[in-house]
Amino acid sequence: MAENRASVYAEGVPCWVDAQLPDLAAGRRFYGELFGWTFDEVTPASESTVWGCKDGSPVAGLTYKADGRMPTVWTLYFATPDAQRLCGRIIAVGGQVVTPPEPVGDLGTAALAADPDGAVFGLWQTRRHRGFGRRHETGTFVWAELYTRDTEAANAFYGGLFHDALFGPDAEPDFGRAPVSDVFPAEMPPHFLVHFRVADCAAALGAVQRLGGRVQAPVFEASYGRVAVVTDNQGASFALLER
Repeated sequence: MAENRASVYAEGVPCWVDAQLPDLAAGRRFYGELFGWTFDEVTPASESTVWGCKDGSPVAGLTYKADGRMPTVWTLYFATPDAQRLCGRIIAVGGQVVTPPEPVGDLGTAALAADPDGAVFGLWQTRRHRGFGRRHETGTFVWAELYTRDTEAANAFYGGLFHDALFGPDAEPDFGRAPVSDVFPAEMPPHFLVHFRVADCAAALGAVQRLGGRVQAPVFEASYGRVAVVTDNQGASFALLER
């Protein structure tokens, strides 16, 4: 397993992403060819979770989805030093806890929560796994956009939870907020859309289609770069971002 040399991320900073997939082998082939990832087993005996790596550093997780009723999705995780305490704060300001904090071996503690509009996100309290070993590079996480029905309410919710990460003097926000209707049909539920950086958005779109994925939204200009929204060959949505 590659050693993660990333520093500990401050609370509220996006620190990890993973995809829940019904066919892990197919996911490895798709993302390995699209982004050039190699893969490490999380534990030597594990067949349910692998880490996608760039140059030996972990950049994303792929997890086997055993329950077909669960969605096939990419999930964004925010760093926290205390997942239990943060869950209490989330409930206090109108959010909800979907999955309470649970240890993930000796890697850390994970939880799932939802904001008042229903967008689901993860929390990660580090132990051995500190999160992204690389980010903002080609083939790695670079941005997440929250598509929501009420951007002002979203700003208040996340700004209250993660004020320093979003608005503090050293803030380098890795996620933004936009109305669902900017890109998706109005009936689309609020959600976080994970973005991976690519050198050429048009070329990456061609690769997605060749590998069995599909295009949800062709290339468009956003305030943070050129974006296209796609799904992989199992239906998990994500975005390609050219900067």
